[in-house]
Amino acid sequence: MRGLMMPNDLLISDLLEHAVRSHAQQQIVSRRLDGRIVRHNLHAFAERSRQLARALLDLDVRAGDRIATLAWNTHRHLEAYYAISGIGAIVHTVNPRLFAHQIEYILQHAEDRILLVDNSFITAVEAMLPRLPKVEHVIALSDWEDKPKGERWLCYEGLLNGQSPHFTWPRFDAQTAAALCYTSGTTGQPKGVLYSHSSTLLHAMAACRADAIGLGPESVVMPVVPMFHVCAWGVPYAALMAGARLVLPGAALDGASLSELIENERCDIALGVPTVWMGLLTHLRQQGQRLSSLRRVVIGGSAAPLAMIREFDQVHSAFVMHAWGMTEMSPLGSTNTPTPELLALPAEERYQRQLSQGRAVFGLHMEIFHADGQPLPHDGLAYGHLKVRGPWVLAHYYRQADVPAVQDGWFDTGDIASIDAQGYMRIVDRAKDLIKSGGEWISSIDLENAALGFPGVREACVIGIAHPRWEERPLMLIIAESTPIDIAGLRQYLQNQVARWWLPDAILEVSELPHTATGKLSKLTLREHYADYYRDLTP
Repeated sequence: MRGLMMPNDLLISDLLEHAVRSHAQQQIVSRRLDGRIVRHNLHAFAERSRQLARALLDLDVRAGDRIATLAWNTHRHLEAYYAISGIGAIVHTVNPRLFAHQIEYILQHAEDRILLVDNSFITAVEAMLPRLPKVEHVIALSDWEDKPKGERWLCYEGLLNGQSPHFTWPRFDAQTAAALCYTSGTTGQPKGVLYSHSSTLLHAMAACRADAIGLGPESVVMPVVPMFHVCAWGVPYAALMAGARLVLPGAALDGASLSELIENERCDIALGVPTVWMGLLTHLRQQGQRLSSLRRVVIGGSAAPLAMIREFDQVHSAFVMHAWGMTEMSPLGSTNTPTPELLALPAEERYQRQLSQGRAVFGLHMEIFHADGQPLPHDGLAYGHLKVRGPWVLAHYYRQADVPAVQDGWFDTGDIASIDAQGYMRIVDRAKDLIKSGGEWISSIDLENAALGFPGVREACVIGIAHPRWEERPLMLIIAESTPIDIAGLRQYLQNQVARWWLPDAILEVSELPHTATGKLSKLTLREHYADYYRDLTP
């Protein structure tokens, strides 16, 4: 027997109109590329989104068309999120930090008809256009006076000018595609993940919950994670759903700019990757400043080191909350939300628990499996391949039917993890980054986090290098804050943090470390560069 409820499909346009009805005066604060701060209430924001929808229809945009954005976190980019999906087209956020050949591949593979481009990326886009025959229109996300020269470039504000702010959004099935994001492509070509209206809204509902990110009308949330990376972890949708005040930092992600925006706008929740927070904390430390409004820092992308968790708490009274997920998961999978039990622990014991990636959010099911496919116990000791399933996890990659994504109903994340009896999951390492030495496994993540607790270490990276006796041994690369690191002192410090056989055979201080387009350490590049390091040193 089926239920007798209305079979109404919820769409992203419904989310926008709900936000206007319930929170019309709530603000969206945005830093323009020229540094100026602009403010729109949700009523004005919705009118601009409707104007953009009309302008796109005038350009003959049809349902299912892909419209690419190369843009920072600004109000115009946010308007595009809602206008494009609202008319049944697909907003395709492109990471401009990728290599040019990767961006070209992604735009060609998606067959985007229109590009929306921030002025920061005009030169790069102009160089690509001759190789993008499917692109019919290029729109500069700018005022008329800042529009690039050339007949091919359209002006965003010029397109909106004169359009009616009234628009009736079309209705369609909630499984209709809404957004397209590509993986960073660290191995092979990037792969597309195509989100639906339904999956996007379910993901936003999960993110809003108090036991997840915890957004409400009283929240002032700043996504430092870029909107070109997995839809800024879903915050552009979750914030409007919850009626939160949304603060968009634009392209200025340096410590000084972020601290100014956080303080001036009284942000209480901010989200980003560890490298961003390292820059912010370094600036605050150098200036002797303390953040007064921030109460929660959501960190994903890679593990937050213990020293960062401790500094945010002890200096800024902000709780570091790990969040874990992937592009293939929209991306949210788990959060380490502060609970009464966690907050009651002594500080140092609590910090250790905060290193965990937390518990699965409602709607997401995760399990760990042995290499033979058998499930492993949730005892906090066993670790294996982490697999997930849920309504916002991909079923297939976009236009790559030959690329297997799901097996036996599970998506293999590529992470190695443990899960304890309370459901807390902890990433041990990426499967490809685990180091096997003499038949035993070493976690590169745990070694890196241990090193970051030593004074003066700004960044650490550990990779497994081929060794003639032990198969692999860890090599540690570090960047110093300012003065050179006492390598002998660091090694002595590590002896009290990890098992002796985990200790790197060599620790090298370097001036820089390579990162992927999403801010993660590019260990593949380093493994290739140092492939023969131990062979060369060992007779």
